[in-house]
Amino acid sequence: MVFKRRNRRPIGTMIAELFYPRGGWGRAFSYIRLRLSRLPDKPHRIARGIAAGVFASFTPLFGFHFITAATVAFVIRGNVIAALLATFFGNPLTFPIIMAVSVDMGNWMLGQPNDMQLPQIVGALGRASTELWGNVASIYTGEARHWDGLTRFWHRVFIPYFVGGIIPGIIVATIMHYLSLPVIIAFQKRRSKKLRDQLEKRIAARRATAEDAARPQG
Repeated sequence: MVFKRRNRRPIGTMIAELFYPRGGWGRAFSYIRLRLSRLPDKPHRIARGIAAGVFASFTPLFGFHFITAATVAFVIRGNVIAALLATFFGNPLTFPIIMAVSVDMGNWMLGQPNDMQLPQIVGALGRASTELWGNVASIYTGEARHWDGLTRFWHRVFIPYFVGGIIPGIIVATIMHYLSLPVIIAFQKRRSKKLRDQLEKRIAARRATAEDAARPQG
């Protein structure tokens, strides 16, 4: 296949690069910023797409952040590609903060006891994932299905996370929108000027070549 990696990476390497990408986080962030600034669209649409991607990162819809970001971008008329790239805002460095803040706020908004700290949240997520896959496998193995972990995760983590992530998600997405908009405008103006200058130089060079060719040989 054309896009298949020639040397397949070990699973351990793939997992490690989720937490520390090849080249470091600085290079990864620079790459995303460069890709966002070079998107061929109006600055306000790109900024809206960035806001959509950031907002999607505050939802507990793990595995569906791309779909969520694209849907939000479509609704607010933002750039979908920018939204997909901006989901990078949610990464192993920021997810613990997002998770803890969202669950705390969600429990407060729902009037539930705020007794879920980050280790308990991560533990509940792990148990729910294991239980979910076990229940799926039980279709073929015939083993008993268990729902205790999933039920606890749904009521104590997922719902508070979903409700509590809306407000900080909107706030951070709005901040990122207004921070990115002038940067994108400035970059596009600089890029347009650079391209225009290059075009003028090419035209001038061709004109000079044509004049030299038309000049009578003495």
